[in-house]
Amino acid sequence: MPDVLVRNIEEKTLNNLKKRAERNNRSLQAELKSLLELYAGPELEETKSMVRDVYMRYKATGKKFSDSAEDLSKDREG
Repeated sequence: MPDVLVRNIEEKTLNNLKKRAERNNRSLQAELKSLLELYAGPELEETKSMVRDVYMRYKATGKKFSDSAEDLSKDREG
């Protein structure tokens, strides 16, 4: 797997990242990797396409999605 080197990070930024890593029980490297993967994840159109594909596969089974609003109303009633 390739490595990335980031130079000249402000001390305050580095300290904030270290604190964040500690709160998440991660090393600094693991925290940075997690943040990069989060922010460099799939674009909106790619995500929509993935959801559409899953929906079409589910729909092809003949099953139907329940009405979540109706389900929530029932849950709240009792």
